[in-house]
Amino acid sequence: MYHLILVAAGGAIGASLRHLSNLAALRLLGSNFPFGTAFVNVSGSFLMGIVMEIVARRFGASNELRLFLAVGLLGGFTTFSSFSLDAVALYERGALGLAAFYVIGSVVAGIAALFAGLAAARGLV
Repeated sequence: MYHLILVAAGGAIGASLRHLSNLAALRLLGSNFPFGTAFVNVSGSFLMGIVMEIVARRFGASNELRLFLAVGLLGGFTTFSSFSLDAVALYERGALGLAAFYVIGSVVAGIAALFAGLAAARGLV
């Protein structure tokens, strides 16, 4: 239960930061392009790299700190960072084909699922 609370607390902070980032991007750059989403996806992935390499590997952070930062905070900030971490983990294990399948398959299936959800909600399915 303690681990769940850590993930939930980190997720609440991360989701709040994502919302604030989106608002700032909207105010500063307008609504013609999803700048806020692009920012959180890229910066979240960058921060996931820092957290995993420095905090987890070099300093041997506790499982609890990794759960709070990686799964909770960064997962709430952007699930894209978790996706990026999974893809790189496959790549670093030498599973290049599986990593490519995961990346391409996740993007294509995710977009297809969104279209399916829209169609279902609109009564077309």
